[in-house]
Amino acid sequence: MKKERQNALLRIIAAKDVETQNQLLEELEKFGIESTQATVSRDIRELHLIKEMTSRGVYRYSISDRPETFNRKNRLRSIFKESVTSYANAQNIVVIKTLPGLAPAACGAIDSMESNSIVGSIAGDDTGFLAMNDTASAERFCKEIEEMLK
Repeated sequence: MKKERQNALLRIIAAKDVETQNQLLEELEKFGIESTQATVSRDIRELHLIKEMTSRGVYRYSISDRPETFNRKNRLRSIFKESVTSYANAQNIVVIKTLPGLAPAACGAIDSMESNSIVGSIAGDDTGFLAMNDTASAERFCKEIEEMLK
């Protein structure tokens, strides 16, 4: 359902100038898709939609033309390269050390990955703790972190 709704949103903004989320909801109904403002708001964020000024002086939703906005993995890699100083796993826990003040950003980026193997994260000032499903998941995730830092 989510994929269908998001595809419909992309078709809608490609076909017409839509200024508000309420208009998006109305257009979705025309596709036979009922939704809520909160869901559409999340979809806008996930699809990296932006509002841009048209030649008529009104704003409309459009797809961002900034390539880094589309690629979550590149954004995550960028955050990691700028902030992570070390990482290690201790059984099913992954500990990430960052520059001072950047653990929340690093853990926020990880949370946005929506990985099924991450149970949750806690961020302090310069340390993040990731609870993983099991030790094997923690080890795999450390390998992913190594790849992100390359």
